[in-house]
Amino acid sequence: MKLPLGAALLALLAATPAWADDLRVAMKGVVDNADPHQSYTPNRNVQIHVYEPLLFQDEHLRPHPGLAESWRAINPTTWEFTLRAGVKFHDGSPLTPADVAFSLMRAKAATGIRTYAASVRNVVSVEPTGERTFLIHNSEPTPLQPEYLTTIGIVSAKAAANATNADWNGGRAAIGTGPYKWVRWIPGQEVDLVRNDDYWGAKEPWEHVTFRFIPNDGARVAALLSGDVDVADTLPAELYDRVKSSAQVKLITTDSIFTNYLYIDGHSPRVANATDADGKVLPSNPLLDLRVREAMDHALNRSSLADRAMQGGATAAGQIAAPGLIGNVPDLKPAAYDPALSKQLLADAGYPKGFTLGLTCTNDRFAGDSRTCQAVGQMLTAVGIRAQVDAMPSAIYFRRWATYGADGTSDFTATISMFGSSSGLGSEGMNTIIRTADPERGLGGSNRRFVSDAKLDGMLTEVDGTFDEAEREKRTQDAVRYAMDQRDVLPLFFVKASWGIRKDLTMTPRADQYTLATTVRKAP
Repeated sequence: MKLPLGAALLALLAATPAWADDLRVAMKGVVDNADPHQSYTPNRNVQIHVYEPLLFQDEHLRPHPGLAESWRAINPTTWEFTLRAGVKFHDGSPLTPADVAFSLMRAKAATGIRTYAASVRNVVSVEPTGERTFLIHNSEPTPLQPEYLTTIGIVSAKAAANATNADWNGGRAAIGTGPYKWVRWIPGQEVDLVRNDDYWGAKEPWEHVTFRFIPNDGARVAALLSGDVDVADTLPAELYDRVKSSAQVKLITTDSIFTNYLYIDGHSPRVANATDADGKVLPSNPLLDLRVREAMDHALNRSSLADRAMQGGATAAGQIAAPGLIGNVPDLKPAAYDPALSKQLLADAGYPKGFTLGLTCTNDRFAGDSRTCQAVGQMLTAVGIRAQVDAMPSAIYFRRWATYGADGTSDFTATISMFGSSSGLGSEGMNTIIRTADPERGLGGSNRRFVSDAKLDGMLTEVDGTFDEAEREKRTQDAVRYAMDQRDVLPLFFVKASWGIRKDLTMTPRADQYTLATTVRKAP
């Protein structure tokens, strides 16, 4: 009797006393689904080893050929792709344009809390045109369609048809083209992968890879230091020294896609939590005045926030995208820390005695978030904006973030939160957090501070409609400069991605914080 793939691999594991070359990875995040078209960072971190996208991303999330070896726009709404020759699924069947069409349309139709539907929101159809070529037809010009496809894993149309969750977890649907095959997922514990020896690319050194879920930071670091795992991700800065002092492991960090922002409601006519010295609500929103927002910007000692509040787990930021990411402006630096200038700007704006302002934030979303909020509150208070800090659990924070009063206002006049675009694109960050909200077009989804700037919207529309990469990058940088001048959001710092790894191994750190076995190698 022929065993299904998952059962056969489990039998092989049981019959093998030890793997010659194992890699054991401790993850803070827990995989919660085996379906590659359900979006969640820990899930994709593991699944990308099995289900490959049409375009890969380098460590800075810049796209390069993956399953597709080339692509071109043949008109404003049509893209042509050519698949790489000789690619086979794990069951030996060839990758075809029909599999791509099935995968993209399945991703578009996916339902659930988190999906990749936004990445293919403009895709009307996928038309196979040859053995290795196909066309993607969009409903409107979509210059960034190739970049959006970096997130969607390609699956076998035959194996994945009408697949259930059980079929994805080592069953008939668990058929990809990647360097590893899916063995099993034990919810809450681990995912096991085995090397694909018939992979189209270079052969991987690791025969077996285990992703073990250890959410507790101290336990994850302890597992690394004891040698129970070879790599541990998402190390909090307060544990960096434990890793650095070990003779067996080393610390690796890089700027991530996640930026921590001070969001400012500079558009509502009146806000309830801006009061004078007597506690009376100010007749108009002081944050409407750009000089007040500039005063807040210059009141922030970002280096201190990164080095002290975040204990070295961040880098001072003055824009949307970290260095190396698309949309980063190399010469755009954070606003200078200048409390005297802040006080002068407040006086010029008509607030020589300052005012009181509510400041909200989370206290459990990432290591250092509450310390950061308290520090920002002290910095604002020092220049005359007396911050009343309200740090709360994430579950309460995001519920209140989405709650508005009967008059349409929110009590989150000034609030601190982290955001990162999985594409790494600066334009997508702006489209999400400071572009005028337009739910039908998927724009402004996290714009909760009522930002609506027609000039910025127009600049981002130009970015979204530009096919020439160099020109699009220039327009993106222009939009970033303009947005930073308006100070509707004040970037505080780029949160660092961090790993602990055995000293006899090397690894390429990634801005998306993924831990890819394909970038871990034995040191020369």
